[in-house]
Amino acid sequence: MSGTQILDTLLAITHVLQADQERELDRRGLTTPRTHLLWIVFHGGPATQVQLAEQLDVTPRNVTTLVDALEATGFARREPHPTDRRAVLVHLTERGLSIMETMNAEHTALGADLVEGLDEETVRIALRALEHVRGRLEQLVAEHEERLHEGAAR
Repeated sequence: MSGTQILDTLLAITHVLQADQERELDRRGLTTPRTHLLWIVFHGGPATQVQLAEQLDVTPRNVTTLVDALEATGFARREPHPTDRRAVLVHLTERGLSIMETMNAEHTALGADLVEGLDEETVRIALRALEHVRGRLEQLVAEHEERLHEGAAR
């Protein structure tokens, strides 16, 4: 199998996953950025908007907009920080917690379904290969960005 075949397969997988995710999130009244924020709070607990901005790699203003929308739709709420009166913590509401528990269970089930019928060794090898491909892709993208940045500086 060639690298091009692997790339084409990864692109096809990306397309299927993205289309499915968009359908499911739309059905639930969510977007990808809003869900990503909820996922972080679900797994990490309440967080300040500054912490969320760092974890999402976006501006604090962007997080404010996301949290405003999540509050308006009943998925999250702001509460005063217990020790820093200048800060607020973003919490999940009962609705937000319920949807994240459901999505977490679906995530786990889909992962299991994807490898159904494969033995443990095959799954281990596939994971190692995918991690290698991801690492190489990250390296190649970084090198490409560096070359572009160097070319723009000249």
